[in-house]
Amino acid sequence: MTDNSIIPVILSGGSGTRLWPLSRESYPKQFLALDSRTKKTLLQKTYERLLGLEGLEKPILICNEEHRFIVAEQFREINTNPQAIILEPVGRNTAPAIAVAALQAISLGKDPLLLILAADHLIENIVEFKRVIKSAKTYANEGRLVTFGIVPTCAETGYGYIEGKESPNQKDKIDALEIKTFIEKPNKDTAEKLIKDSRYTWNSGMFLFKASSIINELEKYSPEIIHYCKIAIEKDVEDLDFLRLEAESFKKCPKISLDIAVMEKTKLGTVLPLNVGWSDIGSWKSLWDISQKDSNGNYINGRIIAEQSKNCYLKSEQRLIVGIGIENLIVVDTNDAILVANRDHSQNIGNIVKSLSSSKFPEGKMHKKIYRPWGNYTTIVEGERWLVKLIEVKPNASLSLQMHHHRAEHWVVVNGTALIEKNGEKQLLSENESTFIPLGCRHRLSNTGKNKLELIEVQSGTYLDEEDIIRFEDSYGRIKNYS
Repeated sequence: MTDNSIIPVILSGGSGTRLWPLSRESYPKQFLALDSRTKKTLLQKTYERLLGLEGLEKPILICNEEHRFIVAEQFREINTNPQAIILEPVGRNTAPAIAVAALQAISLGKDPLLLILAADHLIENIVEFKRVIKSAKTYANEGRLVTFGIVPTCAETGYGYIEGKESPNQKDKIDALEIKTFIEKPNKDTAEKLIKDSRYTWNSGMFLFKASSIINELEKYSPEIIHYCKIAIEKDVEDLDFLRLEAESFKKCPKISLDIAVMEKTKLGTVLPLNVGWSDIGSWKSLWDISQKDSNGNYINGRIIAEQSKNCYLKSEQRLIVGIGIENLIVVDTNDAILVANRDHSQNIGNIVKSLSSSKFPEGKMHKKIYRPWGNYTTIVEGERWLVKLIEVKPNASLSLQMHHHRAEHWVVVNGTALIEKNGEKQLLSENESTFIPLGCRHRLSNTGKNKLELIEVQSGTYLDEEDIIRFEDSYGRIKNYS
């Protein structure tokens, strides 16, 4: 690692509820391929757009425990081995997460620059983005805390604003401004005034600074964060490719953003304007804005027929959607929920998701399709005492050796070959062959082939929740029986 090194720190713990029903707590937007021009996910694109930067190191990733295998798998798909995947036991906003990353980076024996990035942003002009980062390195190496302010394109009320202390002298030059103040999300009239002054930019939440610089400022303005994060790292546990922070210490950190903890107080804040076609994809309207549309302004994906319709976002995962004479609508169909919303009201979806959760609708948080390190399963249909799933197992992957106290299972192979273990005896099942797993039987399902294994599982019993799993052996080091 050189003195000029940059370690990207990618924060990927958000839930992305404003893009419900595609994005949910169990599988939020950063893990989806929302850019219609590529199959790469937002998380993957966040790192790949940095390739070619001088001094670029492998990233430090921060996520919650539930998403750890998704994060690891998505980086495996782009042939990147992160320096660390740090698991937060609870969400504590950006300041503790960044503190942990800085302490981890220092523990590697150097004092690198940390490029703090959210996992769910889109950037169109990657060349300009890297040029601004290169310019920012000069200030960061001098000990400044650099943030990137997005040059406003409209009087947006959904973002905070940053005010610089003086106006740029040259519009064709990247100018760093000392930060004067941060402004919370303004009303429309205030936003109209702010965008007329080039000193004001949108607050992107992206930063560049030396690891030692941010640690020093945190110790000055939020010492309790550094105190508890140091303990959480000293007591962390290595679990395969993951670092599990010690939970009790990390939970004592205040839940606070880096802006409030440090940036609004420090005298070292610097903002660089960034004009790169940035979007945080914070609503269905913003996703419609960046999506490729037809001559009628419609984004169409899936089984869609749209007649005399304009300026709509129409997406179907399964069912046929027919739209006639509709305008400015968001219509999204998944296997368990349908969203129909006016584009201009799409910011309110987050409140709807809260209502779904408080009313105990599982669709508010969970997808029908649940990802596991060995593959995934999808609930097809269920009754009071029975449940049918489609299980997909990746090549050379195995479920844990397990048993259930409250349910029996019947497996039917529909694609590939399954290696079945029941109470120590093994057998191979091919397509259209089946087996029965009685209650209390120790069993394991494996795919030893080169192709995906698919099977139908029929559960029956008095309790069908995933918590009814007793593990005896597991290749993925899972601690919780149901994870």
